[in-house]
Amino acid sequence: MQTVTTREMLRTTVDALRAEGRTLALVPTMGALHEGHLTLVREAKSRADSVAVSIFVNPTQFGPNEDLDAYPRRMEEDSALLEKEGVALLWAPTVTEMYPDGYATNVSVSGVSEGLCGAARPGHFDGVATVVCKLFNQVRPDLALFGEKDWQQLAVIRRMAADLDLVRPHVSAIHGVPTVREADGLALSSRNQYLSPEQRQQAAELPQAMRDAIAALHSGSAVAPTLAALEAHLLQAGFASVDYATLADAASLVPLDSLSGAPARLLVAARIGGTRLIDNMAV
Repeated sequence: MQTVTTREMLRTTVDALRAEGRTLALVPTMGALHEGHLTLVREAKSRADSVAVSIFVNPTQFGPNEDLDAYPRRMEEDSALLEKEGVALLWAPTVTEMYPDGYATNVSVSGVSEGLCGAARPGHFDGVATVVCKLFNQVRPDLALFGEKDWQQLAVIRRMAADLDLVRPHVSAIHGVPTVREADGLALSSRNQYLSPEQRQQAAELPQAMRDAIAALHSGSAVAPTLAALEAHLLQAGFASVDYATLADAASLVPLDSLSGAPARLLVAARIGGTRLIDNMAV
C-alpha cells in the first residue's frame, strides 16, 4: 500500500495506476476505522482492480459545538488495517493540503440537505459536499462507495455528482453499501465508543424501535402515531432526546405521510448521554 500526503504525490500515484489500465474505487473515510469501513473496502475490491481509501477528518463539516478535537485519530492502526485488506492507495492529506491558504470555495446542495441532520447541524452537508467533490477530483476514481448508515449524506453526494456533471465518478457509479450492525442490531459507528456500558445496552433499543415502527406501518398503522410511538419508545428506553423520526422518500428525502409504494426510508436521530446516534432502514 502506498501512503501519500500531497496532491502532487497523489497525481503521480493515480497516473501510474491508470497507466496499468487498472480501474480504481475510492472509499472516503474520516479514519477510526471499524468493520463498517472494512466492509466498504471489501465491496470496493470486488468491484474494481485497485482500491484507494482516504482518511481526512474534515473540519468544515463540524459545527462550533461539535467534537472535531475529540474525534478519534488512529492513523497507525488504520493504516495497518487497510494494508491487511489489500488497499493499493491511502490518501491522507493534512488540513493545509486540503484547504490551502486563500481557499474560498464552498459546494452547497439544496433540497436533500435541508431537513433531518441538515436542520440539526447547519453547514454540515456543505462541508461534506465540498470535501467529497474535492476528493473525487483529486483521486478521479471510476467508482466510489459509501455506507448507507449515513443515508442523507449519500443522497447529498449523489445529487452533487449529478448536478455538477461529474465523470469520475459518474453518479451511477456512486454506490451505497448496506449498514453493518452489531449482533443486537445497533449500527456500527465511530461514535459508539463514547457510550458507557449502560448506554450501549440502551442504544440497542434504537434499531428495535425502528423495526417495530416499520412492522406497524406495513400492518396499516398511520404514519404520525407510529412515529410518535417510536419516539416514546426511545425516551422510555433511556434516550435523552429524539432529533427526528421521519418517514421519507428514499431519493428526495421529502417527508411522507403515507406509504405510496415508492421506495421509502425511515430515518432517526436520537441522543443518549452526550452521543448523537443516527440510523435508517428501508420501509
